[in-house]
Amino acid sequence: MKRVVLIICMLVLPVLGSPSLEAQTGRNYACISPSDTMQEIVEKAAHIVPSPQQYAWQKMEFNAFIHFGMNTFADVEWAKEKASPQLFDPTDLDCDQWVRVLKEAGVKMAILTAKHEDGFCLWPSKYTKYSVKYSPWKNGKGDVVREFVNACHKYGLKVGLYLSPWDQAEPSYGTPAYNRYFENQLTELLTNYGPITEVWFDGGKAPNYPKKQVYDWQAYYRLIRKLQPNALIAIGGPDVRWVGTESGCGRETEWDVIPIDLSSLNKTDIKNMSHPVDEVFRPHDMMDADLGSREKLRDAKGLFWYPAETDVTIRPGWFYHASQDTSVKSVAKLVDIYFSSVGRNSVLLLNVPPDKRGLMTEYDIKSLMGLHKVISEAFRDDFAKDATVEIDGEKGGAKASSLFGDGRYWTGKAGVDSTSLVFSLPEKRTFDVAMLQEEIQVGQRIGKFRIDYWNGKRWQKLTEGTTVGYKRLLRFDPVTTDRVRLVIERSRLNPTLGGFGLFELPPQYLDVKD
Repeated sequence: MKRVVLIICMLVLPVLGSPSLEAQTGRNYACISPSDTMQEIVEKAAHIVPSPQQYAWQKMEFNAFIHFGMNTFADVEWAKEKASPQLFDPTDLDCDQWVRVLKEAGVKMAILTAKHEDGFCLWPSKYTKYSVKYSPWKNGKGDVVREFVNACHKYGLKVGLYLSPWDQAEPSYGTPAYNRYFENQLTELLTNYGPITEVWFDGGKAPNYPKKQVYDWQAYYRLIRKLQPNALIAIGGPDVRWVGTESGCGRETEWDVIPIDLSSLNKTDIKNMSHPVDEVFRPHDMMDADLGSREKLRDAKGLFWYPAETDVTIRPGWFYHASQDTSVKSVAKLVDIYFSSVGRNSVLLLNVPPDKRGLMTEYDIKSLMGLHKVISEAFRDDFAKDATVEIDGEKGGAKASSLFGDGRYWTGKAGVDSTSLVFSLPEKRTFDVAMLQEEIQVGQRIGKFRIDYWNGKRWQKLTEGTTVGYKRLLRFDPVTTDRVRLVIERSRLNPTLGGFGLFELPPQYLDVKD
């Protein structure tokens, strides 16, 4: 199951680098000229930044998926035939309970499957009879989307809606008329329910399905930009991409700047377009281990900021099945997923499916709350917060608190793409987690780093990594020391650092086994 999301932001940045890059700075895309050298391409990549919406999305870190619909009541993952609307009849549907649980678990946005691939609509769409309007639930007067949106507003969560392009119930699917049908449903969802932060387009479709639909993606994008200009378009759109698996595990090396062919757009086109990438983007799988290295950039005809979302379900299936109540992922497994998604420059999208009653179950809630407890405790105390920082061996360093936080960030010397920062703690502390953050509003630049610790006699390597991006988390065996050295070995231009922290996972987590 691959999906799509919409999010929007605004950003004004100072001009960085050489004058030739002025036109690229502050944008989430860059054009590449055939005459550009490799170094010029890398410099352009280093200056590409997220849109304000993308930046706001990245800062959420942890969002939730809610798969609920006809498949819940048919007890299947993928519908093979159209089930009767009479089957949809939750006895105790309570969207307040869903959103309250997610809020308490630290989730920032929830995305509801308004229409999955079976075609059943959780709102009373006037364009089909396959919806809640023709179900026994609330005598056909109910609207799950409305109740979900109201609950999100009540508890302060951002709203996302999933609308599957693949529709097995709609007769016009496979014909040009379906595009209009799909746009009509998009219009309903994007005009009747208030602000939508993310629009999710699933990319999944059975390979042997007999009907083939030519989707008018550009028309969908234009409609979304018009009706919800502050929304992000994900997975099947140009704002957020699928990480490539549903395991909850992101790449060890995750570049946000990815090649795209912008050569068909001339300077006048780009100047007059608010979203030029929309006009050339086509949904496609991006599952390679390497998406944004120098090698990938070498023959690029354009670049754009395209961050990864890591989706995974808390159960074996995406929809609720009673047989899986004892197979909910453990707290320890969810913590592993958190470190492998949020900790690898991605946003975690964790699916928590309500049951046939219309409620999240005690099994899922227990694991969710356990995850929240571990993460909250682990990142409560930053042992590097009061450290003194020496940069490149210069004496008389600054306090870490004066370098990072509240919009402050450190930037390396212009023209220098490697450096080291020594963090001297006020006292010896024991820790097993390190956090790095770049200031991505300047760009993503760090390509390789390592962390050393002073063992009392010499520097000893603790851990290492490649990309950082918005956030990188690394776990290692506990060490006790009062000095840590961050060595940035390779960077695209001079590196930036928006945060550095040292933490300790709570002991009770270490005792939990899957």
